[in-house]
Amino acid sequence: MPPTTPLSALWRPTALLTVVLGGEALAAILALAPMQSGARLMQFGLASLAAQWVLLGTLCLLFLLRAPLSRLPALRLAWVCLALFLMMSLLVAEAAWAVLSMTATLEISRSAFVLRLLALALVVGLIGLLTYQNYWRSRQLAVRAKQLELEALQARIRPHFLFNTLNTGAALVHAQPDVAERVLLDLADLFRSALRGPKLIPLHEELELTQRYLDIEALRFGERLRLVWEVPDTLPSVQVPSLSIQPLAENAIRHGIERLPHGGQLQVIVTSTHKGIEVLVSNDLPEEAGDSKGHAVGLASAKERILAMTDGRGRVDTVVEDGRFVAKMVLPKPV
Repeated sequence: MPPTTPLSALWRPTALLTVVLGGEALAAILALAPMQSGARLMQFGLASLAAQWVLLGTLCLLFLLRAPLSRLPALRLAWVCLALFLMMSLLVAEAAWAVLSMTATLEISRSAFVLRLLALALVVGLIGLLTYQNYWRSRQLAVRAKQLELEALQARIRPHFLFNTLNTGAALVHAQPDVAERVLLDLADLFRSALRGPKLIPLHEELELTQRYLDIEALRFGERLRLVWEVPDTLPSVQVPSLSIQPLAENAIRHGIERLPHGGQLQVIVTSTHKGIEVLVSNDLPEEAGDSKGHAVGLASAKERILAMTDGRGRVDTVVEDGRFVAKMVLPKPV
């Protein structure tokens, strides 16, 4: 689950590890600065100790105050966090001066020492706020993208398809009650898949879902829809996003078969090659293809999700060959 407030992301193991490593990096930079002299390893140790006390102390303080801080607006919360960071830096600077003044002779005054550390803390704090702001914004955009993807999935089963299916089921209730029951069960499965949100499912489940969709459309179109399935008996254990192949079949119906007065042929072919798994969905096209934007809408969603799911190794290609629209989905074989 994504973090619900900006502060909640700070308690994650990756965030804590990043803070610790960031403190060590800052200590290394201070120890390796050209103006420094003396034992650099000792300087690194002291700078590391001070940085970790400031960073981890600030995190502990934010954790203790997380309840009231979470109610603040984002901008005010940022300034409060910066103020707490500077306050912790001041405490550590005072403690460091007290320890160093007892063990060594310092060339600068107490006020200059403390102000120098506070200035350094201010710069580090501002950089940290800007970095975290970009991180939190990217997290929010990622959450919004998932929400939009879910909304798109929920809208995949279009209202006209719902009405047509219900009308088909109503017409079959008395004449063929068994067929009407199967239609409604298939429709329920389709909507269940659309409403459960973005999810990876086995290839055979997505093909079964696509077949249920096409079975419903076959009852509506009758002899106008000639389905050809070429699917091997044993399918590889490949995971695909739910409702990734079904939109290809839906486009084939809406922008191919539905526009042909005498119907046409729709093929679904699954093959296994040395490169991966290929899912081919092709359909006859009318002589006047008309607006092709319908294909782009459904295919764009499938392309983006396949690319994201396979880290760019999978793809969806489209081409028109010999009066047929061909959509080919390529899935890499599991490692």
